[in-house]
Amino acid sequence: MTAPFLDQRDGDLFALPARGGMPASVHVFDEDSILAVNAALAIGRPLLVRGEPGTGKSQLARAAAEGLRRAFVPHAVDARTETRDLLWSVDAVARLAEAQVLGALRHVERNEVRRRIDVLEFVQPGPLWWAFDWDSARAQAGRSGVPEPVTPEGWTPERGAVVLIDEIDKADAAVPNGLLDALGHGRFDVPGREAVTLNRACSPLVVITTNEERALPDAFLRRCLVLHLALPDDDRALVRALITRGRAHFSECAERVLQRAAELLAADRAELCRQDLAPPGVAEYIDLVRAVTEQREDEAEQIALLERIAKFALRKHPPEPVR
Repeated sequence: MTAPFLDQRDGDLFALPARGGMPASVHVFDEDSILAVNAALAIGRPLLVRGEPGTGKSQLARAAAEGLRRAFVPHAVDARTETRDLLWSVDAVARLAEAQVLGALRHVERNEVRRRIDVLEFVQPGPLWWAFDWDSARAQAGRSGVPEPVTPEGWTPERGAVVLIDEIDKADAAVPNGLLDALGHGRFDVPGREAVTLNRACSPLVVITTNEERALPDAFLRRCLVLHLALPDDDRALVRALITRGRAHFSECAERVLQRAAELLAADRAELCRQDLAPPGVAEYIDLVRAVTEQREDEAEQIALLERIAKFALRKHPPEPVR
């Protein structure tokens, strides 16, 4: 059965298996994230996760799916994303190609042509369709020839899904408002067929992330629960937090290596914050430690290499000009 709520505790390490093209990883749960996810589940609201890149916003959704034993359906937003893309899309190119082929085959009957270029033959379910009604999305995916999202072994649609709408701030303001319209009504229309209706027996958890590149509409914010993920401002607390993350990912790495990598990041982070530039975070820290542990086994050699390659992982901006 589906776990109704997360039962992890603050500081728990949670292994994320490789699945659907995503590599294996480890997530460190914190108390606020657990409380926010469970509150969103309890009231059926989307959870908006705010914070700078590299703080684990997207991974939280994936970890929640594993912890709740639900399917994980991610969708990355870009500047061209429209609300409809979150619900369904039409492969217009494939439809045009089919029409051109059929037009060249003069012996094909008109009714057969109409059937084969019917718009429903090319409609592809979006992430919310899968989350609202997995069975009808599966039937439509089979009709249009697209694969089903990868699910855990033994999973069934009754267990529900976690949907990740990643970096919604990249899209136009109409996208978050349109998303909430579908979630609020629990249904949306699809051309050529009856509306897709939310199966409330297995309502999804919808996790939405933002990197704060664009302000989100107030109406959207009011209808979400909001979780702020941030790294500590204090350098000592930051180093401790990074070392905790490092231990989760690199259990055999020497403590001195993890600490030195954290100190280097903290120093560069403070400098870039003073320059009002995007600072390095957890993702860069993990990359840096992985870069040295993959190349060296000796602790002293790892630390020496850290000093030489830290600039490649941590300093992503041109140096400040000398005045």
